[in-house]
Formats: sequence, C-alpha cells, structure tokens
Amino acid sequence: MRELETERLWLRPLELGDAAQVQPLFARWEVVEFLNAKVPWPFPEDGVLTYYRDVALPAMARGEEWHWTLRLKESPERVIGAIGLMRSDTEGHNRGFWLGPEWKGRGLMTEAVVAVNDFWFGELGFGVLRTSKAVANAASRRISEKTGMRVVSVGESGYVSGRFASEDWEITAEEWWRWREKSG
Repeated sequence: MRELETERLWLRPLELGDAAQVQPLFARWEVVEFLNAKVPWPFPEDGVLTYYRDVALPAMARGEEWHWTLRLKESPERVIGAIGLMRSDTEGHNRGFWLGPEWKGRGLMTEAVVAVNDFWFGELGFGVLRTSKAVANAASRRISEKTGMRVVSVGESGYVSGRFASEDWEITAEEWWRWREKSG
C-alpha cells in the first residue's frame, strides 16, 4: 500500500500506532451513529486498537482491504478521519469512511473518496464499487451523489443508532472514468 495525496490531505496507510490517536475521535456518537451495527456501542476503550490489530491490519496484509488515516497537509501528524476499501463483503460494501465532526462540511471527505476511487479502479483494477448507507445520513449520501454513484437498491439495515431505511450505491469503472473526465 502506498500513501495517497489530494489537494489538502495526506491519506496514510493505517498503522497500529494510529490507534491511540483515533480512539477518542472514533468513540463519539456523531462519528458512529450511522455506521454498521457490528460496531459496538458504547464503544470499548480498546476498540480501535483491537480492530486495527485483529481485523484491519491482517486484512491489509492479505490484500483484501486497504485502509488509510486522513490527515490535513497543514498538520500531518494529526489524524482527522479514515477511509477504507474492502475487496468483498457479504453486504456488497466496498468502501467506508468517517471524519471527525470538527472537519465536516469542508469537502475533505469528497477529496478522499476521489483518491481512493482512483486507487480502486486504477491501481486495483476492479470493475465496480458498491457501498451502502442509511438514507438518514444525508452528508454521506451527498458524497456518493457528487462522485457519480447511483442508488441500485433500497432496503433496511442495522446501524449503531438503530434500524433505518438504507440504500445501496454503485458505480462501475467506466462510469467512474467518465465522471473523472467531466470533473477535471
């Protein structure tokens, strides 16, 4: 895995040493409320360390997942969020992300999504990217809309905050490169 870069962000491959900094950011209701119900709540004090050590880093070593921490170029020592790609998931979910509330509303996650979508389709060569999200998660839905994805199914899913209407979003490699060409 390599570091990715956007106009304002460094996306650094996840490391076990990031866990201590991520724990207080991630263990906040505003961050986890619309994440998959498999995320425990209240969030355990060692939740990030355990997840990184036992799940994310082994999956990265096997070439099944790719995870990055998000850092502003102006303060690269500070983690502000994370984004990850998953080769396959029983729920048809290939990408997930979160951002600390202090940094929301600035277009930062859209920048990160563009970088990892380029990686997914360009470097990894996958033909389709799918993600699922709560209909109530308007900010996340807006990122998918802005980056050319489309809703392919609607249902209901479990989230940390309960069961909600959900949407499955998708974009093919062809659609992605066409969107990239138009977006500059």
